[in-house]
Amino acid sequence: MVVQMELEDDEVDRIFHALAAATRRDILRRTIEREQSVSTLARDYDMSFAAVQKHVAVLEAAGLVVKRAEGRERLVRADPAMIARARALLDRFEALWRARVDRLDVLLAEDPAGSAQPPTTEEGD
Repeated sequence: MVVQMELEDDEVDRIFHALAAATRRDILRRTIEREQSVSTLARDYDMSFAAVQKHVAVLEAAGLVVKRAEGRERLVRADPAMIARARALLDRFEALWRARVDRLDVLLAEDPAGSAQPPTTEEGD
């Protein structure tokens, strides 16, 4: 099985939107640990059941969680494949910015006169 690692722009937008809210990040963390019902998730938040359902729907639209019916309950679990794809994207961003900072460090360390010594000040000025 081949897993597509590259994310489309609209997928990236949905992921960042989904992760922008602390409640959704917490729901994702909890569903990574184990599958949970929406009603179980809702018990731990100071908001309505409908509000938690909406948070789950945003995570589901981003592909970060999968929801399934079991009887009258709706069970939610994190989707490890999508989380891996999002992680790969963030890893690429991190590598890009680390390379830029490293280049900046090199430029700042260079002396325009060609020496590696910082300029000294004369005393008594």
